[in-house]
Amino acid sequence: MTSVKLISRGGADGVTGSCHQLYINADCSLLIDCGLFQGKDAEQDELEQLTVNFEVATVAAVVITHVHIDHVGRLPYLLAAGFDGPILCSIPSARLLPLVLEDALKIGFTRDERLIRQFLQLVESRLVPLAYDSWHEVVDVASAHVKIKLRRAGHVLGSCYVELAVTDPVARTRERIVFSGDLGAANSPLLPAPKAPAKADMLVLESTYGNRLHDDRVSRVARLKQAIEQALDNGGTVIVPAFSIGRTQELLYELEGIIHEAGKGSLWESLEVIVDSPLAARFTSVYRSLKPFWDEEARKRLAAGRHPLSFETLYTVDSHEAHERTVRYLANSGRPAVVIAASGMCTGGRVVNYLKAMLGDARHQVLFVGYQGEGTPGRDIQRHGTGGWVMLEGQRYDILAGVTTISGYSAHADQRGLLGFIKQMRKWPTVVYLVHGDESARVVLKAAIHTMAAKHRKHIDVVLPENQS
Repeated sequence: MTSVKLISRGGADGVTGSCHQLYINADCSLLIDCGLFQGKDAEQDELEQLTVNFEVATVAAVVITHVHIDHVGRLPYLLAAGFDGPILCSIPSARLLPLVLEDALKIGFTRDERLIRQFLQLVESRLVPLAYDSWHEVVDVASAHVKIKLRRAGHVLGSCYVELAVTDPVARTRERIVFSGDLGAANSPLLPAPKAPAKADMLVLESTYGNRLHDDRVSRVARLKQAIEQALDNGGTVIVPAFSIGRTQELLYELEGIIHEAGKGSLWESLEVIVDSPLAARFTSVYRSLKPFWDEEARKRLAAGRHPLSFETLYTVDSHEAHERTVRYLANSGRPAVVIAASGMCTGGRVVNYLKAMLGDARHQVLFVGYQGEGTPGRDIQRHGTGGWVMLEGQRYDILAGVTTISGYSAHADQRGLLGFIKQMRKWPTVVYLVHGDESARVVLKAAIHTMAAKHRKHIDVVLPENQS
């Protein structure tokens, strides 16, 4: 074994802030992701959002697994701390990352267009887009050789897990290390499911849904259809809090499928689907331009003349004035519609205005299709449901609207998928670090891994690391 050492700078004992520093030796390290903390993870220390307080002199490169803000949001602070190396990512992620960072800078840093443009130009000059499934040399010094390979993770467009081949020429050792990033759920729309690597000596594995199983796709599509039809019957709007990248596009894909199956003359034919997020609209446009990275099912729809991300009753809302008009119109008119708006955990963004206007009206539905972090308004609405209440921007709102959760639309693999990622390997890892999960999820998944290993007469050390600054 080599002398590699893993230190998590975020995302170890929580589900946000992913940032893992792998020391190849004392003088050389790689950083896998550099994300923002959110929800209760941010509440522990707000200053963590504004600083990178670990040393960066040894960091030879940053590898980005995907462009969600909890995996890339601290990049501005990393550069400010003196990091001057390359930022490695997949080809689709290189297209999407500047959009994500531009939005993050406007919300949490500055609205000065000149400063934002300068920073984005700096980031783009550092970006090194890598093709999937090919080895790329990252470190080549006398004391260490490191190559990486990006493999499709199926989480969002451009997402990857990272294989590292680490060679110590002096000790004459070789080690295969795998960082899962966020693994996609089985049978997710648009993207192919992840395939496990052939082997790993050490695996850093996400555990977001390590204690749960998802609905199968047929069940979750049926529940999506049922939730929307209930709102149609009530004469109300379905509010779907969703992240601008990934979940929004998957929902549009599934909704197009339901509308197509319902056929002419159905209520679905005229149902307005509204994406109220300029950022989501921009991401959807990029998704459309990257069709070669879609899965086979999605490409078959295209070949049949269908447009799963651009159908007839799909509308986008751009300006803030149009957004305010749309909120008032839907709240007052009772016209059935589906509104998809960020943020996915209701921590801010345009979805909050819909919630404030509609939570107190029983005609409407709030539909959760993704993970709601502890300490977020989304988790409170989900937990308390109809008859409860939630604080939004410092004010209490009673919940009379219906509240539905469809877990199967999570972009994360469930426990079965996470165990399968290990089980499918020809050579299982001897040590697994469980990250990116609540404590309960990590503890349950640890026990499940031990049970699986014992069944197959293998031994795996399962470690639950903690964040270190």
